[in-house]
Amino acid sequence: MLVISRRPEERIVLPTLGVTLQILRVQKNVVRVGIEAPPEVRVLREELLDKPLADAPARPGKPPGNGLSHAVRNRLNKATLALHLLQRQLESGRAAAAMLTLEQAIAALEGLEAPPAPKPTKRCRTLVVEDEQNERELLAGLLNMHGCECVTAADGAEALAYLDNNARPDFVLLDMRMPRCDGPRTLEQIRRDPRFVGLKIFAISGTTPEDAGLKVGPQGVDAWFQKPLNPRQLWEVMQQCLNRPAPN
Repeated sequence: MLVISRRPEERIVLPTLGVTLQILRVQKNVVRVGIEAPPEVRVLREELLDKPLADAPARPGKPPGNGLSHAVRNRLNKATLALHLLQRQLESGRAAAAMLTLEQAIAALEGLEAPPAPKPTKRCRTLVVEDEQNERELLAGLLNMHGCECVTAADGAEALAYLDNNARPDFVLLDMRMPRCDGPRTLEQIRRDPRFVGLKIFAISGTTPEDAGLKVGPQGVDAWFQKPLNPRQLWEVMQQCLNRPAPN
């Protein structure tokens, strides 16, 4: 049996399916779970499964289900049903049953080939600065799957040491609350250094720019992404920056 203990704000990741479950809040016997899944994976409350669900009409010239084979559609359906049940079991405090259901979801995905990861128009290098190891590795892993070369640092001090001794990256993804050297102090040090003029620095934090006392703009962070992070939105913004013509 696979047994997973998670605290609020921690995640369970099913990389083959592209699904991330985040524990948002635990209150008495109710667990609030956030689920991020690709468009082809339906996420519904269990009580809706007894009601007829109308499929979206297929686009002209495109088969239903995004062209997925019957076998793949069946596997995804089994996994999706299991995830719906898992969510309800977690909400009702049935942790042991939820772990069995999670095993069923994983079993449905075994042997399922993932589609090739989309490649960026241009290669990029990113420094991920996050003191929580699990979050740091997950984010770097997701970006690597998109073809982005990632290095990581556990706090601002490690990040500054890396920047002093290595080639300049295209992006710095910066958490705000870290030991030794936090996000605002790290940002200040980078912005003071003429070597890093124009370096794109994105904040990824559970707080807000106002709480951190920072501005969003050329002298502060270039963009602010509040946790829980939407990785797809982050990647889209990174791609926009990479494909933007360089100023004359």
